[in-house]
Parts: sequence; structure tokens; C-alpha cells
Amino acid sequence: MQASPLDALHDVMPPSEVSWWPFSYAMWAVILITLFIFMAIAIWRYKAWKYQQAKRVAIKHIAEHQNDAQQLHILLKRLTKHYYGTRAVAGSNQLWATRLTQLCGQTFNAQELDSLYGPAPNEQLADKLCQAIRNFKLKEALDV
Repeated sequence: MQASPLDALHDVMPPSEVSWWPFSYAMWAVILITLFIFMAIAIWRYKAWKYQQAKRVAIKHIAEHQNDAQQLHILLKRLTKHYYGTRAVAGSNQLWATRLTQLCGQTFNAQELDSLYGPAPNEQLADKLCQAIRNFKLKEALDV
């Protein structure tokens, strides 16, 4: 009897397992790009956090000067000077009231701000200034 040709076939030998090390150049590129993106996002978030630090400190100081409208007004001027420069806080009282309205979303007028330095400052103005500090816009285009 003749032998079957199938008997001459050997079992299929699977290839050995592919090693994960060393990485290919494409894998190194993916790793480096991913690290770069994470570092860029971390640096960007840190800079944003540092940029907003003055506003966070001002909001913390609101609790100390809750009913003192003059101190809140000074705090608001310091905040404006920090973010927009000295020219933003300089000028007439009417111009300052207009800028406050633009930066805080609250309506201010020169008479209200003049009453701050009168014998009895308005207590409602203190609440309005507290809200103005909380709603202060950090990136607003000002025509100074």
C-alpha cells in the first residue's frame, strides 16, 4: 500500500510571540507626542490658574470687607489696575463708572461712586460692589 501524502505534512508551527521591546520608531513618536500634549496642557492650565489668582484673592477679601463699600471700591480698582493697567483706572469718575459697567456687568454711575466718600456710604452699594468683584471680566477689550 502506498503512503498517504497527508502523512508527510507536519503540524503548523505558530510564530514565536512578538516582543513588545524595543519599541518601533512610530511608537516612540506617539509616546513623545502624547507627552508633549500633556505637558502643554499642564503648562497652559497653570498659567491660566496663575492669571486668575488676583481675582481669587479679591473674592477672598470680600468676606473681610463685606459692608465696607469704600474698601470694596478700592479692591475693585486694584483688580482693574492689575488686569488692565493704570490707564484703565485713571480719568474722571464718569469714565470710571462706564468702565466698571463694562467690566462687571452691573450698572454704575458717577453719583453712586461719589457717594462712597460721603458721610454715610450706601450699604446697597457694598452689595453691588461685591457682585461686581465676583463678576469681574478678566479679558475684556478696553479702549483706553
